[in-house]
Amino acid sequence: MPTLDRQDSVYILDLGDGENRFHPDWIASVEGALAEVEKAEGPRSLVTAATGKFFSNGLDLDWLMAHGDQYQDYVVSVHGLFARFLSLPVITVAALQGHTFAAGAMLSLANDFRVMRADRGFWCLPEVDINIPFTPGMSALIQARLAPQTAHEAMVTGRRYGGQDAAAAGIVDHAVAEDAVRTAAVELAQAQAGKAGDTLGTIKARMYAPVLAALRDTSNPLG
Repeated sequence: MPTLDRQDSVYILDLGDGENRFHPDWIASVEGALAEVEKAEGPRSLVTAATGKFFSNGLDLDWLMAHGDQYQDYVVSVHGLFARFLSLPVITVAALQGHTFAAGAMLSLANDFRVMRADRGFWCLPEVDINIPFTPGMSALIQARLAPQTAHEAMVTGRRYGGQDAAAAGIVDHAVAEDAVRTAAVELAQAQAGKAGDTLGTIKARMYAPVLAALRDTSNPLG
């Protein structure tokens, strides 16, 4: 399960060492960590990282198959997590040490910045290949955080981007060696820790108002 630690002014949220799929208990744990970061005072920032082969492989499809009657509520909770990251009043950095797929890729986009391993691992939105259409909220998030041509290619082709290609496409901000991913993310976050607070939260809320509205629309989250 996810864990939260602090290194100077940087909170480090480690999502886990498995596929880090969005099980309801996992989502609740991450939400709890974000609440702790949000209520803290003083300079602070957040690095979201993971350990092992995956950053996150997205939705917990096995859980969904066993709980089909809860599908809409589940999507609402996933949307809520994206919205929470996107509007968090601290600078957030995703440290992508491994595969970052589907909802995991969207979670990375909800962070302010991304650092990815350069030599191995892929960033991918495979929904077109697994026959799961993006919800309106998901589409809004992706299109707000990526250049139009990149969003189009990623969404309609399911292309797998390696670290260097992801950096060239503007999906991630930096592609670095495996052993430098978390360190680079922490350094980036540390440099921006003084920005935390209500002003930053207001800037994000206004910048992404249409995306946040789509993600928080509980009346028809599936479109």
